[in-house]
Amino acid sequence: MSRIPLQTATSAPAASQALLGQVQSAFGATPNMFKAVANSPAALASMWGSFGALGKGRLPARLTEKLAVAVADRNRCEYCLAAHTLLGKNAGASEAEMAEAQAGRSSDPATAAALAFALKVVDRRADVGDTDIAALRDVGFDDEAIVELLAHVALNLFTNYVNIAFDVPVDFPAVKLRQAA
Repeated sequence: MSRIPLQTATSAPAASQALLGQVQSAFGATPNMFKAVANSPAALASMWGSFGALGKGRLPARLTEKLAVAVADRNRCEYCLAAHTLLGKNAGASEAEMAEAQAGRSSDPATAAALAFALKVVDRRADVGDTDIAALRDVGFDDEAIVELLAHVALNLFTNYVNIAFDVPVDFPAVKLRQAA
């Protein structure tokens, strides 16, 4: 049971209603996370705008969904783990690739470096160093891609915190967390 109301297109504040319509159109349904965030039109506009902007970025969806499951598992966010595992598969990643990413691993050197960086950002609250940035550059990430990678981590932290803090019911096929309780 969510700790705050899950809004609908008719119960949400007026300023959230159009955005919920956009979410519904994009997904074919309105995920519970967006229903929770719709209590604040500003927060919903921020979240939805970030998804839209980063979705048009340089990093491929297959990579960003792998980042999302790694961050979700590290933060113990069952909601985001379930949602992004499905979205990763929809972006062309195999079930095995998503499971490996959830554990912070990949056989692809660039993906492995991105996952390691993302998890270090989470674990160390962004206290990374020159060698961490150099490791990304060594596998082909330029400054634009590095900044975009950090933006994805930040967006995932926001969504993880929303779902954990508000105990948003998972409305995607469940995926087991790897991290011990």
